[in-house]
Parts: sequence; structure tokens; C-alpha cells
Amino acid sequence: MADSMEIDDSLYSRQRYVLGDSAMQQMAQSAVFLSGMGAVGVEIAKNIVLAGVKAVTLHDCKRCDGWDLGTNFFIREEDVHIQRKRVEAVHSRVAELNPYVQVSVSSDVLDDTADLSFLKRYQCVVLTETQLNLQKRINNFCHAQQPPIKFISCDVFGISSRVFCDFGDRFEVSDPTGEESKEIFIQTISQGTSGVVMCMDSRTHGLQTGQSVCFKEINGMAELNGTTHQVTVLSPYSFAIGDTSSFQPYIHGGIFRLVKTPKTISFETMEQQLSDPQLLTPDFSKPEVPLQLHAIMLALGAFLEQHGRHPNIGCLQDAELLLNITEEINKTLKSKMCINEELVRCVSRCARGCLSPLAAAVGGIASQEVLKALTGKFTPLQQWFYLDAMEVVQPLQSLPTEEFASRGDRYDALRACIGESMCLKLHTFHVFMICITDPDLIEKSNLNRQFLFRPQHIQKPKSTTAALATLEINPELHIDAHLNKVCPATEDIYSDVFFSPLNVVVTALDNVEARRYVDSRSVSNQKALLDSGTMGTKGHTEIIVPNLTESYNSHRDPPEEEIPFCTLKSFPAVIEHTIQWSRDKFESSFSHKPSMYNMFWQSHPSPQDVLQRLMTGESMEGSFQVIKQLSRRPTHWDQCLALARLKFDKYFKRKALQLLHSFPLDTRLKDGSLFWQSPKRPPSPMEFDLNDPLHFSFVVSSSRLFAGVYNIPYSEKNLSYEAVSRVLAGVDVPEYKPAEKHIETDESIKKPDQVKVTVSSEEERVAILQLQEAISLNFITAERLRMTPLFFEKDDDANGHMDFVASASSLRARMYAIEAADRLQTKRIAGKIIPAIATSTAAVAGLVAVELIKVAGGYGFESFKNCFFNLAIPVVVLTETAQVKRTHIRDGISFSIWDRWTVFGHEDFTLSDFISAVREKYGIEPTMVVHGVKMLYVPVMPGHTKRLKLKMHKLIKPSAGRKYVDLTVSFAPEVDGDEDLPSPPVRYYFTRESESNTA
Repeated sequence: MADSMEIDDSLYSRQRYVLGDSAMQQMAQSAVFLSGMGAVGVEIAKNIVLAGVKAVTLHDCKRCDGWDLGTNFFIREEDVHIQRKRVEAVHSRVAELNPYVQVSVSSDVLDDTADLSFLKRYQCVVLTETQLNLQKRINNFCHAQQPPIKFISCDVFGISSRVFCDFGDRFEVSDPTGEESKEIFIQTISQGTSGVVMCMDSRTHGLQTGQSVCFKEINGMAELNGTTHQVTVLSPYSFAIGDTSSFQPYIHGGIFRLVKTPKTISFETMEQQLSDPQLLTPDFSKPEVPLQLHAIMLALGAFLEQHGRHPNIGCLQDAELLLNITEEINKTLKSKMCINEELVRCVSRCARGCLSPLAAAVGGIASQEVLKALTGKFTPLQQWFYLDAMEVVQPLQSLPTEEFASRGDRYDALRACIGESMCLKLHTFHVFMICITDPDLIEKSNLNRQFLFRPQHIQKPKSTTAALATLEINPELHIDAHLNKVCPATEDIYSDVFFSPLNVVVTALDNVEARRYVDSRSVSNQKALLDSGTMGTKGHTEIIVPNLTESYNSHRDPPEEEIPFCTLKSFPAVIEHTIQWSRDKFESSFSHKPSMYNMFWQSHPSPQDVLQRLMTGESMEGSFQVIKQLSRRPTHWDQCLALARLKFDKYFKRKALQLLHSFPLDTRLKDGSLFWQSPKRPPSPMEFDLNDPLHFSFVVSSSRLFAGVYNIPYSEKNLSYEAVSRVLAGVDVPEYKPAEKHIETDESIKKPDQVKVTVSSEEERVAILQLQEAISLNFITAERLRMTPLFFEKDDDANGHMDFVASASSLRARMYAIEAADRLQTKRIAGKIIPAIATSTAAVAGLVAVELIKVAGGYGFESFKNCFFNLAIPVVVLTETAQVKRTHIRDGISFSIWDRWTVFGHEDFTLSDFISAVREKYGIEPTMVVHGVKMLYVPVMPGHTKRLKLKMHKLIKPSAGRKYVDLTVSFAPEVDGDEDLPSPPVRYYFTRESESNTA
């Protein structure tokens, strides 16, 4: 396939932002051999097919059995009944994930005597469920090829898993981190033997010693422009670049950017690595475990070769045999250790089983290594990774062997790990009876990372479609799908429908505010919250358990960096500013103004009524803007083109001329420094040129959007260069005249929520005349009192939305001499697209599901693990959850975020009764009672003492059917002069009937 291969952006858009087009094209020319269609093998198959490699050969020799139903989401009950080969059962279901990938099958025997030459047609070989001797043989073959065939092995045995990578002696990594290189403005550069660069506005540079940066747009020390220098980091805001003593003195300005340099990595074969493995440590609370698991899993391989099977479930004799083998292997290791016998016995007991969430997690990680092998994008794993779920099985050690024995159903593989009692807990747990919600519809881009959706599901609801697809995998599941949006507006729905039946709430929300809302509802309802998310190759899981851990709201995410209003409006410095400006222009012109226009005419009976009220001097909000829109409303396509042409002049010529009139190039600030210096860039006015593709694109896309707003038809012929040129030749563009108006330069000034338009008496008179004329000429019809607001849709290239944003942003960038972005980058920033890839999704889903088992089992605080990973580097960090903090009131009285006090009232319950109830039940004297933003009782406020006799019903005025409200109560401190202290939320029930329901 040629390098110029066209990428299906509608399918791959989110992944393109992770991998880039070069890597995508390399994948689309690569073939992968994948052996083993068990839990982890099918997970890898799913992920790399979704990613879009050219071809995958699935290899397996086994037939479907009942255990597969619990570990392989592509095998169905009928496959087991007829004993279909596993590879044949999964083939069609894997193939339909991505029409661009050629999926073939092989069930040839792969053993110690097999001819391996057929592997030469693959760029990567992945082995699962393969005996260790055969792994070593195939790895040696792959390593010896020129160029080497990249080799990966991955296995899951019960609650232990591993990944091994060997990409040859010299593997070149083109982009070690995948992080976008940002441009950072320079404050100063010193002149001397060790030139020091300081970042502007104390921005952190994020560099590491030894990296290189390139410079541009420096005034004074111009010798640096266009050159690259290695840095020595001095602080988060400064670095040295070597001798600058012979350069001109620095004056002002300048930008630097990190230069990415490829690196070469050397790998050893598995055989070389066995005795001295390079290990990635995921959990620093147990740093010895990876090497322990290395020895134990090698021992498992030896056990399998000796006995033709894995250790039997709960068999003490097999566990001792495995321990002996592990001890022998330990002697061969370069770094010998004291073997953890409990860990060996746990692995032995579970080895025949499979914890599916662990397979999902490690399969996601291994899949990312496949993509690295094929593309050279991101830093590969060197060379072993072990991940375990010991915390899941440690509390189950004392259970009898019968707990883990097979029962001939789809849960046998899970039962072998966690036992029958825990399986039953999961079956009755109100997440296994799942309630899901998502208001979105399925888009084609979802198919790239979601194996439940297919092309025929596009534009169907995500939640209900996912529910039906999940039931195909496991018909025994009870699942309740909703289309509700997660936000405070759905509070009543979520209290009754969503939160009430569940023991745990699992979210994967992109929006921080939605996360905080769900967290507050979980805390209020004493529900565990399992939060997870991904962004490109990064992912996180956070486990929040009632009365054990802190809540999501206990810590604050760093605030999003806002672009100052004056920067967007007049002084853009980087491409993000011009993209946001163009996005704002779209919203203002094609969404907000049409919406306001419709609202005005919907709230007034007729134009005649509006005219009459204006003529009597009545002030009507928005009337003058609406009349102006009405009077200038285009009625045919040519007028849309003319309007777009005038917009071009306004945005890209007049704006620049006005800025240069208000601030000439030699303008200086009070301190004598130039006004136009970095990061401010002086604009250059543009003369319209229809032969310039950007100019043409802006005018045509703007015209199409105006036509959409004003419901004006047009044809493809109208969009041709000749037709547009003919119309624009007759457009009269008024001459620019400078205006004396204030241009905001204060970066602390925020954009006003609503711009108050000051209307002069002359403008009032003109507006009235315009409306009179429109009425008298019968210009006003019902159709002309309506507009069609456009809502930005980034993924439909046919609608012209991205054409407008991309062309407007690029033109503004050109006007300010800013390097323009390509359409893909513009689309990501304008659409606030979160980069996504199936590998990270699989890993985070598996990790959070492991924690779900612990929640279902009622495990202790020490068992839970939060996780952060970045598969690009790669790094996986498991950490203990943060323990809940308690607020001490006085001796015997304390509370945490999970506590809630309750007071039960009745119809005649007064505020005084409520205060007495709190005093008697909780031993504090309330000094203030607040409901939301309404102060019910503040003694120092006039008249509030009289409220003590009022009934709570009258003070709160609950809506019909409301059973309770949450109140905020403060109380006096023990020491005079200290501030009043807040109690936990006090839930006040209006009737005693609720007491039995909450018990």
C-alpha cells in the first residue's frame, strides 16, 4: 500500500490524534501473526484489528468449551455445543470489526518441529497460550531475521499475567513520547559563556537535560533563529544553551520548541533475558513482586511441560511441586530472592482459571506494544511486564477447595480464581445487574475503539445498543439502559432510577463537572464510585468507597488554562488562539444570533406590535439588533456571497487597520518598551484575492452557512469559481475609515456574558424606519421571522462547518504571522476532541473491573488500587487509595465526607423543633441553617429570630412529592472568636413515614 494512502477519518479520527498519519500508514502496510484465541489472545486481536493493521492471521488449534464462554467475548453457546474450532468461531466476529483489515485463520500445528519460515511474511508475531520452549524457539527465529520480526508474548494464568517484547538488536523509535511539542515564549536570553533562557510569565518548559530546542522570531540575538541547541535544565522555568557571548545582545521576543530526536533501542532474546530480566515495576508498594512473578510463571511453564497441564485447582501437592520448581528457577536468576510462598500457592491455585478483567488490562498493554513494533511510534516495553491481582484472592485463602471447583457453566474460569461465594455475590450485586446511561448516538468514529458497535448501529443510541450487544455475549446478564445525560438537571431521575438500585456507580465521563456531580450523588447516597478515563495512550482509574476513601471532590484538578479575552479578540500569539477565535465566530454568527432572533420573534405577537411599542418609546431588549438582522437578511444566494465577502474584509483587513491605527508600530508602553513585542504580534491587513484558495474557501464556506441559517437554497454550480467570481465582481466593499474606539489590552478582563449594546437616538430612529419600511413593503413573512441555528458538527465534512473554521483560523494566523495548523489539528482543537485508542480503553476497563470485584466482596481499604498509566512511555503506576479524613468537632463528635445526619419531622415541625432535634441528637448548638443558597436561619439577620416559630414546610416550600431536603448547618466553636464550624449535611425528612424507608 502506498505511503499516500487515504485514511478514513470518519473511522480513525480519534486514533489519528494518538498515532499520527505516518504511523497509521505504516500499520496499514503491516501483517501480524497472532497465536492463541483465549481470553488475552482475543483481546489483542480485537484491539489491533480496530487499530487498522493491514492483515492479521489468527492461529489456534483448540475447540470451544464451556470455559471459553466466560473468557472469550466472541464465542457463543452454539459454538460450544457443536465443538467448533475456536479460531473459526471468532474469525468472522473479529473480521467484522474493521473492513479495512484482512483477517485470516490458521489451525496448523505449531510445535518444536514446525517449519517457521512462513513467519517471514509477518512484521510482528504475537504468542499467547504457547509453551515456553516453543516461545523461545520462535523468538530466536524472529530475532535472527533481517530485519528482525518483532516478537511479543503475553499470558494470563488466573490472577497473574505477563508481557514480553523483543524488537531486535537495533529498533528505532521515531517519537519516544508522542507528546505534542508546544511553542513557548521567551522572556530573556543572557549573553555569556552559558546563555540562560528564561520562559515568559513563569511558564514551565517541561524539558529534560540533553533534549534539544529550536528558536525563532528572536529580536536582537538573531543568530539563534533557525538553530537547534541542546539544553541543560536549571529550573522549571529556565535552561542553559551554551556559549552566547559572541552573539548580539537579546532585545525581545522569540519562541522555542522541543525538537524530537529518534532513539535506537537494543533488545535481547527471551532466552538471554530469562536469568536477568529487565522489568517494569507497576506497584512500588510491592517492588519485589515482578521478579517473584517472573520466577513463578517460568515455573508454571516448566510444570506444564512436565505434566501436560497446569496445577489443579486447590491441589496442595501441585502447589508444593510448583514451589519446588520456583525455588530451582530462582537459583538460575542473577538477582536471587526469598521466594514468597503465599504468592506461589495463590498462583498455583488459580493458574487454570482466568480473571477476565486482568486479561483485558494486560491485553490492552500488549496490543499497544504491537502497534509500537509496527510503527516505531512511542517507547517500547523493555522487556518484561508483570501484572497481578493478588489483592483479589488474598482474602479468599481460607475458603475450602470446593469453593473453586468447576460446576460446568460459563463462570468456571472466574470461579477458579475467586470461588463460588464471590461469584454469587457478583450475580446478586447491583452492578452485575447493570444500569447504564449515555445520551449520545453512535458515530462511525466510535467503531474504532468499541467492539460492541457495528456499522449498522450508526446513529442509534449508545446505551441501548451496547446493552443488546452485551446480552449476546452473556444472555444471563440483567441490564437496564437509559438515555439520560449525567448532570444536575437529572438529579431527581438519578436519585430514583440510577443511584437507588445500585451498590456501585461506574463512570467513564470526559467532563470534570459531570464527574464531580456523580461523585457528590455517590457520596450522598453512600455508593461506591469507580471512575475511569483515557486520553490517547494515558488512562486512569480512581476507586472511591464509602467510609474508606476520600471522594473525587476531595482533590482538585488543576484549572484549565483560559485564553484571555483580549488575546482572542485582538492579540493572538499561537495557533490555538486563532482556532478558538474562528470557533467563537461560528457560534456567534451561525448559532447564537439566529437563536436569539428566533427567541425574540417567538416572544412577541407580531412586528406591528413591536413597532408600536418602539414608537411609544418603550425599551425592548434585543429589538434593535433583531431589526438590523431582519433588514439586512439575505433572500437569495448572491446576497449570501456578498455578505461573506464583507465579512472577509471586516475580519482580515479592517480589524488589522483599526489595530494599527489605535496602536501604531512604534507605540511604546509607560516603561518605554515597545507595545508590539512578544507575545503581541502586529497584524498585516489582507487584500481579498479570489485566486487564493484560503480566501475562496472562507467566502464559499461562510456563504453556505449563511444560506443554511437563512434557509436559502443553492446548487453545486453556485459554488464554482466562475459563479462566485461573477457575483463578487459586483459587490461594493465600503472604504475603511478609522474609528476612535477602546481596544481592550488588559488580560485580566473577562469576556462579558452579555454585551450591552448602547443605542443612540439616531440608531433608534433608523431602526424604527427600517421596521416600518419592511412592514409596508410586505417584506416580513412568517418564514423571514425564523432562522435555522447551526450547531457545530465537526465530523461531517459535507456540512461546511470545518471548512469555515479551518479557513478562518488559517487566514487569521496568516494575518498575525502565526504558523498555521493543518485541518486535522484544527479539527481536534476546535472540536475539543479527546484522542482515543482501543488499547488504552481496554486497559482501563480491565483495571477498573478488577476493582469492581473487590467492591462487590466488601474488601478492606488496603486492597484497593488506583492506577495511572501512559502506554506510550510506557509507565503503569498502581497506588493505594487515599484514606478518608475525619473532621474533629469535639470529644466524641467527628465526621467525614461520607457522614450525613438525619432529622425526621412532621407536618407541624417548626424551625425551633429542627434546631432542638439537632442539638439533642448530635450535641451541637446550630448557629445557622441554610437550604441551597437560601438562608433559613441566621440569628444576626433582622427578623430571623421570629422564624423559629415557622413551620419547616413554609420555610422550605418543597415541591410536590419531595420527601426530604439536604440542609447546611453551622455551629459555634469551642473557643470564642473562632469561626463557626460546618456540620455534615443534615437530611431533613418532612414526614416520619420516611424513617422506616431509610433504616
